[in-house]
Amino acid sequence: MRIAICVVAAGLLAGCGVKAPLTPPKGASLPPAPYGAPSEPTAEELLRREALAAPERSVELRRRSEERQDDPFDLPPE
Repeated sequence: MRIAICVVAAGLLAGCGVKAPLTPPKGASLPPAPYGAPSEPTAEELLRREALAAPERSVELRRRSEERQDDPFDLPPE
C-alpha cells in the first residue's frame, strides 16, 4: 500500500513542473566564454546540442520482412 502511495505521489510531483526560462541561481553566473569566442554563450546556447552529439538517423527503417542473406561467419559451435 505504501509503495502505491509513493508511486502516485511521485507521479503528481512530476506532473506539476513549472516551465520557465533557465537562469543561473542567485549569486552564480554562467560559465565564462570559451577561448576565442566573441561573447559569453546564453543558457539556451549551452543547452543546444550539435549535430555530432545527436546525429539524425540516416538509415531507413525496414517496412516489411526480408530474407536474410547468407552469413559466412554464422557457424555452429564446435
